[in-house]
Amino acid sequence: MKNSHFLAVDLGAESGRVMLGFIENGKLQIKEVHRFPSHRIQIDRHLFWDAPAIFSEIKNGLKSVSGMQIAGIGVTTWGVDHAFIDRNGILISLPFHYRDRRTENVMEKAFTTVSKQEIFKKTGIQFMPINSLFQVYATKIQTPWILSSAYRMLFIPDLLNFWLCGSTASEFTIASTSQMLNPMKKKYKPRGDWAKDILRKLGIPTHFLPDIVPPGKKLGILSKYIQEETGISKVPIYSVCCHDTASAVFAVPSSTDKWGYISSGTWSLLGKEIDQPLINDDVLEYNFTNEGGYGGKIRFLKNIMGLWIWQECRRQWDMEHNRKFSYTELGEMAAKEKPFQSLIDVNNSMFLFAGNMVEKIQRFCKITNQRVPQTIGEISRTILESLALEYRFHLERMESIAGKIDVLHIVGGGSQNKVLSGFTASSTGKKVLCGPVEATAIGNIGVQMIAAKIIKNHQEFRELVAKSFPLIEYNPQNQTEWENPYTKYLEIKKIAQQQI
Repeated sequence: MKNSHFLAVDLGAESGRVMLGFIENGKLQIKEVHRFPSHRIQIDRHLFWDAPAIFSEIKNGLKSVSGMQIAGIGVTTWGVDHAFIDRNGILISLPFHYRDRRTENVMEKAFTTVSKQEIFKKTGIQFMPINSLFQVYATKIQTPWILSSAYRMLFIPDLLNFWLCGSTASEFTIASTSQMLNPMKKKYKPRGDWAKDILRKLGIPTHFLPDIVPPGKKLGILSKYIQEETGISKVPIYSVCCHDTASAVFAVPSSTDKWGYISSGTWSLLGKEIDQPLINDDVLEYNFTNEGGYGGKIRFLKNIMGLWIWQECRRQWDMEHNRKFSYTELGEMAAKEKPFQSLIDVNNSMFLFAGNMVEKIQRFCKITNQRVPQTIGEISRTILESLALEYRFHLERMESIAGKIDVLHIVGGGSQNKVLSGFTASSTGKKVLCGPVEATAIGNIGVQMIAAKIIKNHQEFRELVAKSFPLIEYNPQNQTEWENPYTKYLEIKKIAQQQI
C-alpha cells in the first residue's frame, strides 16, 4: 500500500491543478498531471465561477491517469464561495465569485438587524464583505428565488465532491470560512454546528444547510458515469481539509511549538494553530478569525490581501506590453529600485475588486501625499514592501493575543518569491522558512493517506514532509532600516482610513 497513488484536485483563484502523490524510497513525491485556469466568467455586471468548465478540467485530469490504479481523490479550493442545487441535484445558478460587487454595503445592512458583536460572538470569524454569510444575505435581498428553490448549499469543493460521487455533505474546514458556523456549540460535528439563530434573524432560510463532516471521511465512490467517461475505476472520494489554507497548514513541517505560518498566494493567510477558538473583544477589534483545521484544531489567522494586487498589476502590464511577465522577472525589477519610496495599505478596500490596479495604487499614493510610483519596478517594490510591513502589523497583534511566534513558515506559491520572503524576515524580525510550494496539494494527499491507513497520524505525515521537501531559510537583514518605514506605514494606514 505504500506505493499507492492519490489524486489531489487543488483549485486556486488563478489556476487549478490535478496532482498525483505517492511515497517512493521513503519520500513523498508530487507530480502535476493537469493544469488549467480557474475559469471565471463575467456576465453583464456580475462575476461568476464557471463551475461546469472547472469540473470538465478535473475530468480531463482524471483521464490523464486513466491507466493507473488510483487509491483516492480529494478536492481543495478557496473558501466562502458556494452554489445551490435543487432536489434533483441540478445546479440552480453558477456560483458567484467572491469579488462580485453584489456584496458592497451588504454588511452594513445586515448590522441593522443583527449586531456585529453578536455575529462575532457566535461565529468567531473576521468581517469581510466576501464572507458567505453576506453573500447569502445578498442573495436573499436580490435573488430570493434561489434560496427558496435550494435543496442544498454546497461550498465549491462540496459541489465538486457532489458531482464526483453524489455526496451532499459539507466538510468542516471549508464550512468554517463561511461566518455561518458556531464553533463553540456543544453539538460537535466535529466542532460546533450552523449558527441558525443568526441566519433566522437575517431572514435566511436554513433548510438547505448540509450535514458537516470532518476531514478524512470517505464520502463515496467515483460515480459510474465518470468512471466510464474517464477510464478511472472505482475510486474513493475523501473529504480532505477542503479549504486550501487548512490543507496547506496541515502540510507545514514544523519542528517547534512556537511557529506561525503564512499561506501565500492570491491571499496571504497569516496565523497559528491553536486548540480552542479565541473569541474576545481584542480579536473582534483586530478582525482576526477562527477557522477550522484538522482534528478539530483552530486556525487563528488574519486574511491579508496577499499577491492579488500584484497579480492584477501583472495582468494589466501583460495586456499593455503584449507579453507575459514572470513573477521572477517582476521581483528582480523590484529589487533594483530604491527602498521605501512609496507604500500602500494593502488591506484597504479600494484594492479588493478587480480592474485598473496600477491606477488605484497611484491614486492611493497621491491621496496619502507620497511619491507616485510610475515604473513596473517601482510599483512592484511598493507592493512587496507594503505587504511585508502589513505582515509585521498583524503579527505583532497576533502575538499579543495568542502568544509568541519564533519561526514563520511560508507555504504555497508565494513561498517562491525570494524578494518578498527576504523582506518578510527583515520586517518582522523572524526566521522565515519557505516551502513546500505545493503545500495545499501535499496536505490534501496527506489526509487521504491517513484515512487510507498508509500513514499513522498527522505527526508522522509532517515528519515525512520535512524529509521530502527542502526548506529555504531567510533571516532578518538590516532590520533597523525597516523601523522608520514601519512608522510611516502606520501613519499611512491612518490617513487612508480617514480619507479613502
